Amino acid sequence: MDEPWADVRETHIGAVFLVGDLAYKLKKPVDLGFLDFSTREARERACHREVELNRRLAPDVYLGVAEVTGPGGEVRDHLVVMRRMPEDRRLSTLVRRGAPLPATIRALARQLAAFHARAGRGPEIDADETRDAVRNRWRDSFAQVRPFHGDVLDPATAGEIEELAEEFLAGRAPLFDRRIAEGHVVDGHGDLLADDIFCLDDGPRVLDCLEFDDHLRHVDVLDDVAFLAMDLERLGAPAFGDQLLRDYREFTGDPAPPALVHHYLAYRAFVRAKVACLRHAQGDPRAAELAREYADLTLEHLRFGQVRLILVGGAPGTGKSTIAGGLADRLGATLLQSDRLRKELAGLTPVRRPAEGYREGIYDASHTDATYAELVHRAGELLALGETVVLDASWNAASHRALAAAAAGRTSSPPAAIRCLAPEAIAVHRITARTGALSDATPEIARRMAVDADPWPEAHPLPTSGTPAESLARALACLVPEHRKSPERRHSGPPDGRDRGARVKAAETSDDEAGR
Repeated sequence: MDEPWADVRETHIGAVFLVGDLAYKLKKPVDLGFLDFSTREARERACHREVELNRRLAPDVYLGVAEVTGPGGEVRDHLVVMRRMPEDRRLSTLVRRGAPLPATIRALARQLAAFHARAGRGPEIDADETRDAVRNRWRDSFAQVRPFHGDVLDPATAGEIEELAEEFLAGRAPLFDRRIAEGHVVDGHGDLLADDIFCLDDGPRVLDCLEFDDHLRHVDVLDDVAFLAMDLERLGAPAFGDQLLRDYREFTGDPAPPALVHHYLAYRAFVRAKVACLRHAQGDPRAAELAREYADLTLEHLRFGQVRLILVGGAPGTGKSTIAGGLADRLGATLLQSDRLRKELAGLTPVRRPAEGYREGIYDASHTDATYAELVHRAGELLALGETVVLDASWNAASHRALAAAAAGRTSSPPAAIRCLAPEAIAVHRITARTGALSDATPEIARRMAVDADPWPEAHPLPTSGTPAESLARALACLVPEHRKSPERRHSGPPDGRDRGARVKAAETSDDEAGR
């Protein structure tokens, strides 16, 4: 159906008059607290600012500012003059229609990457994306949404959202500091939505950035892109959201951990949940359902983005290195191994060596304590930077486990522990048959380690006599409390598009652990 030659669209802050090939935007004389258009001078400034800012991404769409004059020629108001975009080329319309869009999404990712590369940066912009600034925005939204608990949002869902958002932010100040230091905070768009993007034959046109409050545009580049990725997911096209993030990070080489991407996806979903709650209060009949949909999406991403410290231990031959490597691969986590680190600290190559006496040489108490101290230190640094960490070691000593628990507490990273178990005959067979492993342990050393191990009641016992796939499935089930299991993942892959195996620091894993 052809578009009407003339039409009018109205929102709570303005009206758009569509006439032929042009669109004229009028700002209403309203003061809503977060914006004030109550005077003609304020509206004039806002019109010019809108044109200036939006020409960064769509210079051929924003044509200028026109004056509205009275019979005597006096200026009554101002209009933003725009080139009219075809309704059937809205990104949201194309997504709902099931149009093939991979090439369009890639072009959009490239455009956003180039836009962010030349966007404004500086101390005033950085100040709006520190850990504390991000946390304050979350808390402001929490306060605005709490009156709707029970009426619109499930209190348990809302409570878990607050808990997980606060948990992530509490331990991640170094991550936000690093993002600022590396130049990832910019004067961006601030409101990337599929409704405001038009996919033309010569490339996308991105419209309607936030012009009324500069602070709301001062964002991490991933925060900016995550808004659109989240919107695509909500529209039922999570694969396009994943592609947008993957292509964007390909063009920019952005090194952020998956947890940060999930956090920004969650934040943007919660902002939309808040808006829907406010619309519900204004009488919108569908807003409550929409708010719940956005809240569920928020919680899903916060769960996926939870940063954790996972200890995988047990005696040699119990398969803990296989389990630890599998968990790191499946969770997109960083794997650190005591076997490898012990030899690195001793200046040795990470290959199997002739066994030394039990608790002798590089396996004596001082070397072992130094190995675990460094293992936990490195884990703590990674946790603070948003990386979930899997630690592969025997964890026989309660004192070493206490070091790990302290690091988890300092970085607000929930700990989990798995103790691998296998019958002695199976363990002995694994030790004697393995090749290319890091472990130096012998069956006799394994027996003595098992006898000397401190009790570990908080660890999940994991029998590993079955296949590695079966054992890994049980290990994954141990790590996800029933009340925190997310619905089936709607994404086609991890939010950063990287192979999860690439997160593993160690290129080699052994079936067993030799850090005695």
